[in-house]
Amino acid sequence: MLTESAGYKRIKEKNGRIATYLALAILPLSGFATDIYIPSLPHMGSDLGISNNQVQLTLSLFLISYGIFQLFAGSFIDSFGRYYLGLGALIVFCISCLVIATTSNIYLIYLMRIVHGVSIALIIVAKRAYFVDVFTGDQLKFYLSIFTIIWSAGPILAPFFGGYLQASFGWRSNFYFLAVFAGIIAVLEFVFSGETIRNRTEFNFSTVSRIYVKMIRTASFTLGLVMLGLSYSLVMVFNMTGSYIVEHHFSGSPVLAGYCSLISGLAWMTGGFAGKVTIKQPFYKKLVINLFLQFLFIISMVVCLGFIFNLYMLMFFVFIIHATTGYNYNIYFAHSLSRFPQNAGIAGGLAGGISYVTISVLSYGIVYFIPARDERNLSYSYLLLNLLSILVIFVVLKVEKKRLPLASPM
Repeated sequence: MLTESAGYKRIKEKNGRIATYLALAILPLSGFATDIYIPSLPHMGSDLGISNNQVQLTLSLFLISYGIFQLFAGSFIDSFGRYYLGLGALIVFCISCLVIATTSNIYLIYLMRIVHGVSIALIIVAKRAYFVDVFTGDQLKFYLSIFTIIWSAGPILAPFFGGYLQASFGWRSNFYFLAVFAGIIAVLEFVFSGETIRNRTEFNFSTVSRIYVKMIRTASFTLGLVMLGLSYSLVMVFNMTGSYIVEHHFSGSPVLAGYCSLISGLAWMTGGFAGKVTIKQPFYKKLVINLFLQFLFIISMVVCLGFIFNLYMLMFFVFIIHATTGYNYNIYFAHSLSRFPQNAGIAGGLAGGISYVTISVLSYGIVYFIPARDERNLSYSYLLLNLLSILVIFVVLKVEKKRLPLASPM
């Protein structure tokens, strides 16, 4: 690779492998920003003197800003490049974490969580595009297939660390941790990484609009992004309420809540690995089968909770249901992202943007109207999201019937 071209820094050839490792290391950051303080939610509310809904709003504001800005982040990085925008966003994220860690003003925290969403959107969309820029063919398929598996390390590890940080140092330590993590990654990015964009798209409103319209008018692509939002909403409902169920309903500790979130994350990763193993199987057929299995698991949860009432049973069903939703997300995300390789930034932005807007609206709405104060309400939330997913995939199949046979591989 060229080290300098057109006034911007390129990755040195000897640093190519390190730059790829850094790109993979950054991927879980969105999960860390969302999940690390989940075990601290009840304690954060008590310390700041605010209600449960006000604390949960810090999650929703992050998801909303993260989702909406991804819609535009793709066009920015396709026009101005990936490297400097991503590096600047890492620095901004680091500073905003320090602000949250040192304030008791909930409205300032809300503002910083919006800043988190904007900065993380730039970082993640830039790194999604990195893999499409650098790799092609089977290598690209390989990296896209493990993309959500690596990304899922955030939801797995974050609440596990967060539970111990809460027990040892309090909720503010979570944001000090995020600041240090982002700061270290920023320094390493500055030293080893660089620009990877191949062809810049002129930042022209009409040009960018045409690209957006082309993608959105691809019905299977847009409906697939809604499918992604429904899949992760199922996990997010548990993330937003799991600590309250564990700590209040079952009288557990923040560390125990962290372990329960760890189980949820491991389930998500298990589903991701299953998606990678079945990558060559017929795409829509495996989606339909998986959604049907998920429906059976949720119905079993509703029935069994009428006879057995304990945390072990709850987490058993959480694991198998979250594994099926991790499977859905993994295979559909890789499929959606590879649809428009010539505009990787915009495609990645739309993929994250529409799905996360769906996540933020659905998860907060469901938690508001069906508060997951116990495992039964949680099971009803799961069932609602599963039925909506089945409806969406039914519509997608009707749209695709003439263009793509059911048995065609991804």
